[in-house]
Amino acid sequence: MDRLKAQAAKNREAAKVLRKRGKDTAAKQMEARADELESGRVTDCTDAVSGLISWAFRR
Repeated sequence: MDRLKAQAAKNREAAKVLRKRGKDTAAKQMEARADELESGRVTDCTDAVSGLISWAFRR
C-alpha cells in the first residue's frame, strides 16, 4: 500500500507541474489517477507478480 500512496503523491506533484505549464486536461487525469490509487480500488500486485516471475525462472 505504501507504493500506491507514494505514487499518488508523485501524481499530485506532476499535476501541479502540468497546471503551471497550462495543461489542465493532463493535470486532471493525473489527479484522477491519484484519487484512484488512494481510494483502495487499485490493488498492488507487484509482490505477487515478482514472485511468479522468480518461480518461473527457477524452473
